[in-house]
Amino acid sequence: MLANALTLALFAGAAVAKPCSKPATAASYSTVPSPTSSAAADPTSTIVRPGEAFNILALRSASPIHFAQTSAALNSIFLNLPAQNATCDDGTKPIEQNYATFFIADDGSLELWRHSATPQWLYVDRSGMGQGKLGYTTGAQPAPRNGERTKWEIDQYGDLTFNGAGFIACPDSIDGAWSVWVDAGVVNPGGNKDCLGFSARTVKSAETANSCDYSQQQ
Repeated sequence: MLANALTLALFAGAAVAKPCSKPATAASYSTVPSPTSSAAADPTSTIVRPGEAFNILALRSASPIHFAQTSAALNSIFLNLPAQNATCDDGTKPIEQNYATFFIADDGSLELWRHSATPQWLYVDRSGMGQGKLGYTTGAQPAPRNGERTKWEIDQYGDLTFNGAGFIACPDSIDGAWSVWVDAGVVNPGGNKDCLGFSARTVKSAETANSCDYSQQQ
């Protein structure tokens, strides 16, 4: 499973532990121990660069979402989604894939990895109405009125951020999954309850990442 592979990658040096800091918002978290492998001494070997495909592993110690894989479905992003129902292929044949693959473009936008001229790219709505809503559109579909496309970065620890902000996951979404939001300063966005902040640790994908067409709301 991807979660197992990403966990091994994490402890093999795909992650560098963050120093502890005073909790400030709902997105505070506990970090994993610093890896001891030689890769940890040379974190540049696992840095995800613009244009490179990567997957996301949620880090929130002692929680139901620790080491959860990230999925994309129905124009939203989730953790622990049983089936994302994307249409995927490995370049030669159809395959099943229950996790999302991303890349950051040169302009700082975040896109879902696919071999197609029709992109699927993410947006964040940090307005009072959106409260950090994270979603994606396909092709020429516009982002919501207050949606922002750029300002995505991977920090020195390998964590994905949006304009410096982390992420929040809220339980009891579709099929028992957790919905993913960008931390916009709202503890329980979208009227949800018992949300948890987490770090979105990036793990570089294989050189030949699978291509997927992620589902859309009808």
